[in-house]
Amino acid sequence: MRAVGIKALNSRLSKYVRLAAGGETVLVTDHDRVVAELGPPRPGRSPVLADARLADLVRKGVLIPPALPSETPLPKPRPVMPLAELLRELDSDRSDR
Repeated sequence: MRAVGIKALNSRLSKYVRLAAGGETVLVTDHDRVVAELGPPRPGRSPVLADARLADLVRKGVLIPPALPSETPLPKPRPVMPLAELLRELDSDRSDR
């Protein structure tokens, strides 16, 4: 585990990010007080940013994942009524305006 001040972190950020990506935890300090930790991603964290953000929203309860697994095919949509009948009803509804 390493500790680095904010000023040094700012000037060598890529170095400390590489250390964290390699599994090391870096403590960020401000006047000898730990203010943040930089470390490797948690186990199970997706390497894709969009997936990580979605997973975070699910953990917070903001987003609810679908009930059906993605492998389950969705039912084919069926028309409610034939198009010609729908157009006739629309014309009928609009005729009194």
